[in-house]
Amino acid sequence: MFTDTENRLADTDGPETMIRKLRARLDKRESKVQEFNSLYEGERPLKYASPEFSEQTGGLFDDFSDNWCKTVPDTLRERLAVVDFQGEDGTSDKEAMKAWTRTRADVEVGLAILDALVTARSHAMVWNPNGQSDITFIPAGQAIVDYVPGTRGVRRAGLRVWSDGSHEFATLFVRATATDRARVYRRQRTVGGGEWVSRTVGLRTSEQTDMVNPLGEVPIVEIANRARLHGKPQSEIAQVAPLQDGVNTLWAHLFTAADFAALPQRVILGMDKPVKDIIDAETGDILDEVDIPLGQYSKDRLLWLSKAGATIGQFSAADLGAYLKVIDQCVRHIAAQTRTPPQYLLGEMANIAADALESAESGLVAKAMDKQLHFGADLREVMRLEALASGDAARAASLAMGRTVWRDAQFRSVAQYADALTKYRAIGVPDEALWRMIPGVRPEQVDEWIRLRDEQAAAAAQAAAAAFSSFGPKDDTGDADGEGEGEAA
Repeated sequence: MFTDTENRLADTDGPETMIRKLRARLDKRESKVQEFNSLYEGERPLKYASPEFSEQTGGLFDDFSDNWCKTVPDTLRERLAVVDFQGEDGTSDKEAMKAWTRTRADVEVGLAILDALVTARSHAMVWNPNGQSDITFIPAGQAIVDYVPGTRGVRRAGLRVWSDGSHEFATLFVRATATDRARVYRRQRTVGGGEWVSRTVGLRTSEQTDMVNPLGEVPIVEIANRARLHGKPQSEIAQVAPLQDGVNTLWAHLFTAADFAALPQRVILGMDKPVKDIIDAETGDILDEVDIPLGQYSKDRLLWLSKAGATIGQFSAADLGAYLKVIDQCVRHIAAQTRTPPQYLLGEMANIAADALESAESGLVAKAMDKQLHFGADLREVMRLEALASGDAARAASLAMGRTVWRDAQFRSVAQYADALTKYRAIGVPDEALWRMIPGVRPEQVDEWIRLRDEQAAAAAQAAAAAFSSFGPKDDTGDADGEGEGEAA
């Protein structure tokens, strides 16, 4: 494994050296990525169980997990839905939304955000393989971005790696320097190691192994789950994991206690274990004795004590509620530390007023809005690159100063939205702005509503004009008794 100093890129490094260094960083991250993915999937062995307990139960609880590491990021991701991209002037960028839909980014962005919440980061790559922009979301273990030292967002290089089972492939994107243009390098090596060499497997005839990057920039964007100004992106389940381990172990102890001590246990005192003699059929001698299965007494529901002074004692049932109280406290700690509403974890919701429910979710809503700010900046950069890939530099500049529009992070009823929008309208907010505030309404729907409203208004104006024309001045060519009509004849 390379040290951090050895992994530090330099603008003078060759492509193979850059790939080797960036690949080493990916390998260093791999263990954490696998750990967080396993936690999310509920694949977590008992951590706090004693060796004696593990030896006694074997692998009985290997597949069990009361998995809150899935609930916490899922609850947050549900509040993060992209609605629109706006340019610098605040209007919807229709071309960006067309590309967003055409590339299925509107569907896969939810997966990319979930990966970022679980494993701390995911990536998006923008390219134009056939002269048309393409957006691809990449999981944490298959891409990495290197930044210019001293900056937090200026990308110096980006690497994407994948494998077909026999070969490992890498595409390296390098930024432009004072002496050279932005470049793309395609390399491969045999799975299991070896040197990176120019790619020869799977290339189309139109593709080159080394080429000038037509975008002029590193087209891989890191979608990072930021927590602090310094340090690395963090997983949302990093703080859940210790409590998750405790909950799983407590459940294992509870199930074991339920198996052995959930019911009162009876014990026979003053009597040997019942046995059955094995007698020789010819001589009648006792050859041996075997234990009588105690389960037979339970099955027959009959027991007799054959020894004088034998008595029956009883152990009271174990109090399993003590385990449940501790588990409940652990779950409440998870709710408090992750700002997940208790009703999502404990299912405690009955006859809750709307204001109380909104208050309970205020922490989650604030957290989701903070994520919208950071993820929105990353996605806005993705769409800026998409505009460059489409050859529209002016639109790219506008998106750089624009914003990502998200669905309201606060879930409200239809009645609550209707009441709020009515009050906004009463203070003069235009209808178009109100329509955009309705959850789930896309920009093209708003455009259609505007068109229908204008057509309806035009039709109403035309009908009013026709009706008014019927009240115009009358024809006065004739008099009241029809003399003029006769003269004309």
